[in-house]
Amino acid sequence: MTHRTTAAITRLSATDLRAHRDELAALLVDVVEGGASLGFLSGLDGTVAWYRESKPNGRHRAELRKLMVHPAARGRGTARTLLAEAEAQAARAGVILLFLDTETGSAAERFYRSAGWTEAGTIPDYATDPEGRLRPTTLFHKHPKDDDPER
Repeated sequence: MTHRTTAAITRLSATDLRAHRDELAALLVDVVEGGASLGFLSGLDGTVAWYRESKPNGRHRAELRKLMVHPAARGRGTARTLLAEAEAQAARAGVILLFLDTETGSAAERFYRSAGWTEAGTIPDYATDPEGRLRPTTLFHKHPKDDDPER
């Protein structure tokens, strides 16, 4: 039996980000050391965000980058809640196309498929994993919708 919890989503200001820097860095380290390919190698600090395209012909799109859930919190619906909130915020901001990449064959790839993202293709030898092996990445895209009628 799987227990689901409702995760509280809090939007952090720049001040809040600085205040939670150590927690966020610890999350990143734990996730990378758990084997996730997130653009970082074991032991490095980092951040997580989604970025809107700055080029004039692409301001309608954004890249979702590095959705992370602490290994101890997995299996409780946290990733799905975070993803839905990111999609809704993007839609409210006028983003009509989101895209991302994730390691081919990973649990994350299966997660994005199950969340309604569409596979666009695979790039071989895209990034190294924590052991230094070259791994392919799968590209996905989705048209986000703000499905919350109360917002």
